[in-house]
Amino acid sequence: MLPHKPSARHLARRLAKTAAIVVGMVAAALAVGAVGYHELSDLPWLDATLNAAMILTGMGPVDHMVTPGAKIFAIVYALFGGLFFLSMVAVLLAPVAQHFLHRFHMELDEHREARHRHQKASPGASPGDAPGD
Repeated sequence: MLPHKPSARHLARRLAKTAAIVVGMVAAALAVGAVGYHELSDLPWLDATLNAAMILTGMGPVDHMVTPGAKIFAIVYALFGGLFFLSMVAVLLAPVAQHFLHRFHMELDEHREARHRHQKASPGASPGDAPGD
C-alpha cells in the first residue's frame, strides 16, 4: 500500500516553519552587521543598520568606510551577505522542492504498481505490454 500524498496544508505548515527560521536568521545577520558597522565605523545605530540591510540585500553600502578595520569588516560582511542571500533562498525553496519531488515519486510508484498488477493479471505478458509503455 502506498503512503498518502503530501497535502497542501502540510506544505503550508512547512513553509511557515521555514519562513520563521529564515526571519530569525535574517534578524541575526542584520544584528551582526549593525553591531559591526556601529563599532568599527562609529556610525549611529540607524545608519549602521541601514548599511547592514543594504549589504544583505545586495544593494551595497550607503556610508563610506574610512578605517582599515571598517573596510575589512565591510569586505567580509559583503561576502557573507552574498552567500547568506543564496542560502536563505535555498532554505525557503527546500520545502517546495521536496513537496514536488515527493509528489513526482508517488506518481512513479503508482505507475509501477499498476504495471506490476497488470503483469500479475496476465502472466504471459511481456514487460513492454504494460500500460503506458
